[in-house]
Amino acid sequence: MLKITRAANGGEVVIKLSGRMGTENLGDLEKLISSEADGRRIILDLRDLKLVDQGAVNFLTRCEADNITLKNCPAYIREWITGERR
Repeated sequence: MLKITRAANGGEVVIKLSGRMGTENLGDLEKLISSEADGRRIILDLRDLKLVDQGAVNFLTRCEADNITLKNCPAYIREWITGERR
């Protein structure tokens, strides 16, 4: 199960993801990200993300390509993202 919390602070929005993130969660997360006001910096805080699947890694890779910051990204997820870029 994925828990999503959102906090806005001036010009940035921090979306904290906790638990398990799978392909089935991506629709809701994409809607949340696209609903944010233009010009705001979006940060995904992944500190409490425990498990991801291939679809989630592809999504996070696209997020970085779209200038969304991945904060506190666990090492195994970072390695998987790096591998996807090769």
